[in-house]
Amino acid sequence: MREKVILAYSGGLDTTALIPWLKETFDYEVVCCCIDCGQGNELDGLEERAKLSGASKLYIENITDEFCDDFIMPCVKASAVYEHKYLLGTSMARPVIAKRLVEIARKEGATTICHGATGKGNDQIRFELGIKALAPDLKIIAPWRMTDVWKMESREDEIEYCKAHGIDLPFDHSHSYSRDRNLWHISHEGLELEDPANEPDFDNMLVLGVTPEKAPDEGEYVTMTFEAGVPKTLNGKEMKVSEIITELNALGGKHGIGIVDIVENRVVGMKSRGVYETPGGTILMEAHDQLEELILDRETLEAKKKLGSQFAQIVYEGKWFTPLREAIQAFVDVTQQYVTGEVKFKLYKGNIIKAGTTSPYSLYNESLASFTTGDLYDHHDASGFITLFGLPLKVRAMKMAEVENK
Repeated sequence: MREKVILAYSGGLDTTALIPWLKETFDYEVVCCCIDCGQGNELDGLEERAKLSGASKLYIENITDEFCDDFIMPCVKASAVYEHKYLLGTSMARPVIAKRLVEIARKEGATTICHGATGKGNDQIRFELGIKALAPDLKIIAPWRMTDVWKMESREDEIEYCKAHGIDLPFDHSHSYSRDRNLWHISHEGLELEDPANEPDFDNMLVLGVTPEKAPDEGEYVTMTFEAGVPKTLNGKEMKVSEIITELNALGGKHGIGIVDIVENRVVGMKSRGVYETPGGTILMEAHDQLEELILDRETLEAKKKLGSQFAQIVYEGKWFTPLREAIQAFVDVTQQYVTGEVKFKLYKGNIIKAGTTSPYSLYNESLASFTTGDLYDHHDASGFITLFGLPLKVRAMKMAEVENK
């Protein structure tokens, strides 16, 4: 009886070519598994393509809600942003995909999992760390690192390989951006982006929205409510998180929100340039942060910002299934228990403009913040505070003056 391999299958040229290659090279029975994290119409026609290419079975697993509730929302609550710009769209999806691949492998009695990530990227790390953490006994095949047996070096090679194996596919030799899409975002790499000196060709690139220049000349108001850090309603309508992100994607795309051009530092040591479209995610993160700033005290917010940055790096590096991620998430969850309230803002040509925030747990006190004297604040108290707060500076200045005089 042949061993089974679970192939992380996207339906693209790379993973389609892997089906006959795995059978021919290792004599595996190939079970394809396509994990749906909100890719949309990219999944059309996959079953026929997988069977045509020699797979014995295809799973199409819709895990969009799990992705949103258990992977996206912890990052939103943590305000996790990698290198000040990247909202972790691909990074958050890889651990939930790895988790489901392992579950299918167990169900099918497979011994191996195969992925099509390249040897230069971050995804190979994210997939494999997830698999190792959840199923250390499973073997992993990464063809793009196996240059002794994987001889294909281009799309042309893969197309010819498929044709030689009787697989006629709707792919041509044209080159396009390398993209990754899920409900949270879509990323673009390649073509003119490979040279940081080039301006992105947004007209040819953008999928989820338009540039701010092409956005409507009229702004649009949006109202959201949160409970314990989780969005509950959008413009008065109660929805689950995946539905809210879907609606925000449409609104954000329309108004040119969430387009980021970044040169980031990959885990493997190189710099890489990409353009990310994250319209709904950008709005959701900003709305959450606007509410949170009313509620958290200064020291908690400061600690959370530091841990949020560390949380982003953990997720970016594929270390989701680690005690450290769990510990930081536990801290974040405690900070979120009172992040409840309403946020109103206006979307206008790439901007998210505050239009009012309220919360029953707001620490903003108008009496304290006002320039007029309130009941809780005596201006005279500031003199003693400044004397003590500035004492180390004064003592040092006195000592330096004493040394100079000598």
